[in-house]
Amino acid sequence: MAGKNNHIHSEEQAEYFKDRAGTDEARFHVVPHDEEGWAVKREGENDPEMTSGSKSEAVDVAKRLAEEAGTMAYIHNEEGRIELQHNYQDND
Repeated sequence: MAGKNNHIHSEEQAEYFKDRAGTDEARFHVVPHDEEGWAVKREGENDPEMTSGSKSEAVDVAKRLAEEAGTMAYIHNEEGRIELQHNYQDND
């Protein structure tokens, strides 16, 4: 199952995530994780913020982190496709 969690589909997309890495605009993603089941990852970072066997726990953590950071949380399905998003950005 090599490459299962490689959800970046283009060079342009990879550069977009790299540009936001470590910034206030970095968003949180709940993605499938080979070892633990689910992971919360910040865009542009290789290491997860946390891993869990429970998707609902990972979603709760991603939503909390996104709300605290004033950004967004994206929830992916088992195939890695985005199924939900939660927007905590300040729209002033």
